[in-house]
Amino acid sequence: MKQKITLKHIARELEVSISTVSKALKNSDEISEDTKEKIQAFAKLYNYKPNNIAVSLKNKRTKNIGVVIPDIVHHFFTTVFRGIEKYANEQGYNVIICVSDETFDKEVINMEMLNNGSIDGFIMSLSAETQQKNDITHLKQVLDQGTPLVLFDRVTDDLDCDKVILNDEEIAFEATKKLLKEGRKRIALATTESYFNVSEKRAEGYKRALNEYGIEVDNDLVLVIPYDDIQESMIDAFFDTTDVDAVLSVNEIFAIQCMGVAKKRGMKIPKDISFIGFTDGLLSRYSNPTLTVVAQHGIQMGEMAAKLLIDRVEREDEGEEEESFKTEIVKASIINRESTLN
Repeated sequence: MKQKITLKHIARELEVSISTVSKALKNSDEISEDTKEKIQAFAKLYNYKPNNIAVSLKNKRTKNIGVVIPDIVHHFFTTVFRGIEKYANEQGYNVIICVSDETFDKEVINMEMLNNGSIDGFIMSLSAETQQKNDITHLKQVLDQGTPLVLFDRVTDDLDCDKVILNDEEIAFEATKKLLKEGRKRIALATTESYFNVSEKRAEGYKRALNEYGIEVDNDLVLVIPYDDIQESMIDAFFDTTDVDAVLSVNEIFAIQCMGVAKKRGMKIPKDISFIGFTDGLLSRYSNPTLTVVAQHGIQMGEMAAKLLIDRVEREDEGEEEESFKTEIVKASIINRESTLN
């Protein structure tokens, strides 16, 4: 009995793309006659049959994408959403957004509500509680039901799906090196709880830069701030007991609050102390002094996530064999402002 032939097999044997094979079998005018004849003859020889079940789904598509984000207030997530919506709309898709409010239960409810035939696939970033619980059962169920899923920013290695992430470790390494090149010796890290995978990656970059400069990592210089209960008294106590000449913050909110405490204590920025924060939001641009930041390019991340999802949905519509999952990496950049020396 012959092995079942797929579009991918034909493409590999004839050294053309899957898209070319698909178009040739549909007799598309975009493909040359010679190529069409060769592909059609090969398909006939090996008795190629399209996946009619997958093809039949085409007329049942909603052209809607479900997006679940942890927080609508955070500048980064709003820019990612704008990127998703921009790309999706250009491709003729609508976007339905839900907010998990950093809770596991609301994330699950949102996904159950949308995954009832209302959408063709999900784009999402994990809530704080989901990462804390390390419970992704609801995500596995979505994938088991055949609904495509793309994770962005806050992702998990325990799930096989498409992902879009930032080069968190590398850019934190570069940001810390920038502070070290200023001559800073006591660089603090303002971070979240360790279950946030992005914060952990940024901490790794911070520690690697210190090690490269021969500076031992001092745990007393790591300020862990609860994501849901930012208390100025906690930051005050940190500055009371710790000698600091620079702060790398995993988000702009922590950085702005630390800058405020430093200013109240009479410290001159950036003469006495420098600050760098992640996220190029309004807070960073209009703070006094303005904040040097790691720009995460949220719009680009959103466009990438939307493209991954729509490409996968439409490959299923064509009855094409699924490609392996991809992880796209967005390259962050540092924007110099007044909170650093150069």
